[in-house]
Amino acid sequence: MAGLDERLAAAAELARPGLAVADVGCDHGKLTAALAMSGRYPKVIGSDLRPGPLAKARQTIQQMHCQDRVELRLGDGLSVLAPGEVGTIVLAGVSARTTWEILEAAPWVFQVGGPRLILIPATRHAELRRWLLQKGFTLVCDRPVQAAGRWYAVMAAEYTGQPVEPTLEQCIYGRTAEWPDSEPYRALERGKLKKYRLGVPEGSPLAAEIDGLLARDEGSDCR
Repeated sequence: MAGLDERLAAAAELARPGLAVADVGCDHGKLTAALAMSGRYPKVIGSDLRPGPLAKARQTIQQMHCQDRVELRLGDGLSVLAPGEVGTIVLAGVSARTTWEILEAAPWVFQVGGPRLILIPATRHAELRRWLLQKGFTLVCDRPVQAAGRWYAVMAAEYTGQPVEPTLEQCIYGRTAEWPDSEPYRALERGKLKKYRLGVPEGSPLAAEIDGLLARDEGSDCR
């Protein structure tokens, strides 16, 4: 969508059409406005914890002349939403921990048939993938995207009620290999894993798992 960086454009593509969508932590409101302008959603809700960003979002909405399709709300996390109100929730730009803390505060997202979650964690992608899978979500999309010189993972998750204990590979890479341009992202994650490996005791099961994953990925036993 015009005016969005690559990560927000990827997020917009994953929202379920025909259902209301919420942009939680909307900041400047560019994604909120783009979703409204697309005409694919009966209602777009933009929310933020702070009045300042919400005022900027209101200016963006007014400039794009889509006030009639947007509702802006001030509030913390998903407290601004009612259960079943939206088909998609976008939550971008906060850490993995903050992401799951926001979700845990809204038990109604943990329901089969509940909203699709579009998540763009600012840090610790692997930890968020682990949390999602352990809590009974499945990743329906996991797209590596570069924006402003940084790599992001744009994840779309849906609740299945079937928790699994993910492998290290599932946590580190998710489903990013399904995208043809994923290698730079995967190389970056491998680099992080190598640094992490330095602090793992030799001979431990975790060390063996890391070494095996790096060996498979690079064709040699890399640490």
